[in-house]
Amino acid sequence: MELPHFALPACPDHLPERRRVLLGALAALAALRSRGAGAAVPPDTLQVLHWWTSQGERAAAAALASRLAQEHVTWRDAAVPGGAGQGALKVLKGRFLAGDAPEATQIIGPAIAEWAGMGLLLELDDVAEAEGWDRALFPVVRELVRHRGHVVAAPLGIHRCNSLLVNRAVLARLGLAAPMSWPAFDQCLARCAAAGVPALVQSAEPWQVATLFEALLLASAGPALHRAIFSAHDEAALRDPRFALALSRLRACRRATASPGRELPWVDAVRELSEGRAAMMVTGDWGKAELAQRGARAGADFDCLPFPGTADWHLYSIDTLVMIAGDFSHAPAQRRLAALCASPAMQEAWNRAKGSASVRRDADPARMDAAERASWTTFGRGPAALAPSMVHRMATDEAGRDAIIAELHRFDGDATLAPEALAQRLGAIFRALARTPAAPE
Repeated sequence: MELPHFALPACPDHLPERRRVLLGALAALAALRSRGAGAAVPPDTLQVLHWWTSQGERAAAAALASRLAQEHVTWRDAAVPGGAGQGALKVLKGRFLAGDAPEATQIIGPAIAEWAGMGLLLELDDVAEAEGWDRALFPVVRELVRHRGHVVAAPLGIHRCNSLLVNRAVLARLGLAAPMSWPAFDQCLARCAAAGVPALVQSAEPWQVATLFEALLLASAGPALHRAIFSAHDEAALRDPRFALALSRLRACRRATASPGRELPWVDAVRELSEGRAAMMVTGDWGKAELAQRGARAGADFDCLPFPGTADWHLYSIDTLVMIAGDFSHAPAQRRLAALCASPAMQEAWNRAKGSASVRRDADPARMDAAERASWTTFGRGPAALAPSMVHRMATDEAGRDAIIAELHRFDGDATLAPEALAQRLGAIFRALARTPAAPE
């Protein structure tokens, strides 16, 4: 989750003004919060706002809540449904405006620093020191949860967003193996089309379209170009031929999808895959957890693999919880929750239920399933192998993310739009983002 969201105006030039208004409003709310708003919640109870609402996500949250209860702290659930956390963002903003912020909330990626820079987050340095996070956490995770030298978030799991879910029975009927390279994937698309079988179940929801494109860009160009476009907002990178190649592959995938314009919740897409109504789905490894919740068996009924051509790279999103700073009456309970998140036992339980990989580099790979082990191993190779997911809030702020996703969605739905036109529109967004003030220090 990121900063409470104001919709991007039609003209990208307004981005800086909107950002300043937002930061000023939240700074004022921080002062309101410090005067005791929300004090009716007992000190040993924590309201936790999040968007973990699928079966696998609920199982992970339930495991965390159950273990927290053993610490004599009550988890008051504030789950907000909606794909990619959009609904949760609106609810969080509304609660801050009402002076009723939760004690803990799911905030991820660059937004952690933005919230911390406004003094809204409880510092967790004592927890990190007591739990040995400096030694235990992967360096990328360790830096993500820090702001200006202070730990301000608790890490939970690493998702691999460049994942391919495969229905083994459907491919077996066509005499195909799970594709590991782009030529093999392309062959799967052609063979499925010849047999009248949808190769892909892919929703036309904007965030799902953009998730597919991120995987295609990684396969077409590797992590360096992905970072140049979605993290550095480099206009020159948009003119790289591999960007256009990824866009052409996006349209090839759309042609291989049943009902191309259908906006399908991701959990329903996973259900259709499990029922054999398509051969494959490109998504994050959270889909693996949802398949398991439906009784499907990894390695028997389905495979969760790196997207073809990306086995050496990791398009990542990292789940984190932050503790909202208030009058400090909840601080002891908040610190217990933070310590629990990255503990070895909780890491194993959380990531098994949610489909993600451990944030701890001292985790035991023998206790992981094949997909988690591959994700964890690849992430451990360090920055050169990593690309922070734009869609899943690791690469840019909320306004930039929404604007980029909207343009990718527009391209996906308009066959007359040329890649050059998309590059020009994204370039305008990048210029507007460059004029946006940095997060407060």
